[in-house]
Amino acid sequence: MADPLREMQRVQREMNRIFSGLGQPLTQEVPPVNVWVGESDTVVTAELPGVDPCVVDISVVGDALTISGLREAETLKEGESYHRQERNHGRFSRSLQLPFHVEAGKVEAKYDRGILRITLPRAEADKPRKISVKCE
Repeated sequence: MADPLREMQRVQREMNRIFSGLGQPLTQEVPPVNVWVGESDTVVTAELPGVDPCVVDISVVGDALTISGLREAETLKEGESYHRQERNHGRFSRSLQLPFHVEAGKVEAKYDRGILRITLPRAEADKPRKISVKCE
């Protein structure tokens, strides 16, 4: 059975590739992330400069992680205007499918200097089991 989330991400990447000759990609996945996978856990880091970590929502269901929140708009002083504005503001949400189910009650998140680091332990039921062969 096909995974709808992965299929939508594939279609989005293909559309970005097709229209990349027109300038910037049509969409950017926010926040940008890095994902490391080990035998017993996955670590996700997300770039969230200027975001109050108290308004970031992290949820895990099975093997899916969602990071969402709000980046407030910067307030300009009277008489100021933007010369260039590349950092977006407003609500954001990013969902990732992880390579295994997660022990949701043991997930840890830390925020330091604009980087959110989430450690997601692999569920015991999802860990590989060594099977012994009975010898007679």
